[in-house]
Amino acid sequence: MLKAIAIDDEPPALDIVGTYCERLENVELVKTFTGTGKALAYLEKFPVDLIFLDINMPAMSGLEFYKKIPSPAMVIFTTSYSEYAVESYNLNAIDYLLKPYTFSRFQQAIEKAFKAYQYQHQTDQQQQYIMLRVDYGLVRTTLADILFIEGLDNYLKIHLHEQAPLVVRMTMKMLQDKLSEKEFIRVHRSYIVSMRKIDSVKNKVVHIGREEIPLGSSYEKQFLAVYNAQ
Repeated sequence: MLKAIAIDDEPPALDIVGTYCERLENVELVKTFTGTGKALAYLEKFPVDLIFLDINMPAMSGLEFYKKIPSPAMVIFTTSYSEYAVESYNLNAIDYLLKPYTFSRFQQAIEKAFKAYQYQHQTDQQQQYIMLRVDYGLVRTTLADILFIEGLDNYLKIHLHEQAPLVVRMTMKMLQDKLSEKEFIRVHRSYIVSMRKIDSVKNKVVHIGREEIPLGSSYEKQFLAVYNAQ
């Protein structure tokens, strides 16, 4: 089931989204907001799968807000203005609902989002990947290409095999929740490593290629238990 929030400065519009969501089994509306500030703060702590987002809002437009969200989420734009359609699709929006929209049209948008969600979470290990927000777009990153993840304040630097690193705005916990505990393990407050890419571990240092990653004392016991069990 998709976990969703809705943001619109008009409460009646939020009521419509809530009513329509209650009629569907594959989406749960967990929170609604009439302003972008509280919504952004919520997403910092509680990532969701889908955002219903009005475009024309007073403090910050929906288009501007979408560029600022801390972790990747699908978006369905809801608006009374058709002129934003092209820009919304340039941001990889799942759909664009022009108010007033019918339940049938709403259901169609949810079905598109659910299919995209299923595709993103397919279990085939050969095709497994995650979607990461880089700048103003989404980048599909194959998990098998990830060497290690480095924490940089409010950003993460994802080091990849024979590719330029990706810099994304999200927390270590947000990304760790998306990764398999068997495949990726935290070795330091600032590092997560791919178990498959480790070459050796010596003197509290994890070696991946030419990179030397410190093994933090608070993570050492758990890491060595998993590493030695392989």
